[in-house]
Amino acid sequence: MSLDETLATVLARYDELGATLSGAGLPTDQFVKLSKEYAELIPVSEAIQKLRQAQREQAEAEAMLSDPEMQDEAKQELERIKQQIPPLEKQVQRMLLPKDIADEKNAILEVRAGAGGDEAGLFAALLFDMYRKYAAVRGWRFEVIELSENDLGGLKEGSALISGKGVFARLKFESGVHRVQRVPQTESSGRVHTSTATVAVLPEMEEVDIAIDERDLRIDVYRSSGAGGQHVNKTESAVRITHMPSGIVVAMQEERSQIKNRAKAMKVLRARLYEQNRSTRDASYAAVRKEQVGTGDRSERIRTYNFPQSRVSDHRVEMTLYKINEIISGEALDEFIDALITKDEAEKLAQIIG
Repeated sequence: MSLDETLATVLARYDELGATLSGAGLPTDQFVKLSKEYAELIPVSEAIQKLRQAQREQAEAEAMLSDPEMQDEAKQELERIKQQIPPLEKQVQRMLLPKDIADEKNAILEVRAGAGGDEAGLFAALLFDMYRKYAAVRGWRFEVIELSENDLGGLKEGSALISGKGVFARLKFESGVHRVQRVPQTESSGRVHTSTATVAVLPEMEEVDIAIDERDLRIDVYRSSGAGGQHVNKTESAVRITHMPSGIVVAMQEERSQIKNRAKAMKVLRARLYEQNRSTRDASYAAVRKEQVGTGDRSERIRTYNFPQSRVSDHRVEMTLYKINEIISGEALDEFIDALITKDEAEKLAQIIG
């Protein structure tokens, strides 16, 4: 189906709904459902009408070119209209894209060290800090949920809740294996090593979004532990929640309060359950996680950070930027994310209009 045919179908549906809703005798539940669909189509219909009007004006201006007396005026009018049409087309195309209800949600970020030993942990810590800085650039709130560090200050795994406008819509493209090429701090010979870290981004879900039956949970409490005796409680404040139907396990010990640890663990559990249902209706959670972040092997990657060449390459959009410091500081990360959003929109639009 061409774009024009798609727009005609949308307008026909809009008119059909208007006629149906203006009639009488609709059951309440059907009226509510159709009213919601109609309301969503109002701005789309208005945008299509603006585009169609501009296209009619273009045709009229082109017809005027054959009149010698009107030719100069027609050329000016045609130039003006040609500048208006592309942004109108882009606006309409974006409005046609299927909406991801999770896009406006906050996000739970999970970063884990992959292949590469201690260097992988240091890289994971670097990525975690990159997203912290990126959140600050965007004006988002970054709240650490859990951190597990190694002896060198690297990160075994860490998670954070990032809150703000449209957080998940932008950060969801960060999920996958990130690869680093650099000379490790632990390397005395100066050789470049390759290590990886995995990133998962999940939408934060509220209790009303994901209903969890308490009978499906096994909750264990235990004493928290920390390096060098730090943050070690004499009371059983750490919490481990197992969702028995899915097999998902969430452990939390960052807070000194068992109540706070349980609340954080439930937040992560809801996000993971939603992602499981969202990604695939019938696959196991393990399969979903493997599809999202891979195994952490060096050969898998969505993005490579090459420090000797100050180069960062995103392999999904075949885009390379020679500004690694600006990306690590969060200032230039939007350049990759914008390109990924554009690609995603183009692919979705291609599915709609063929």
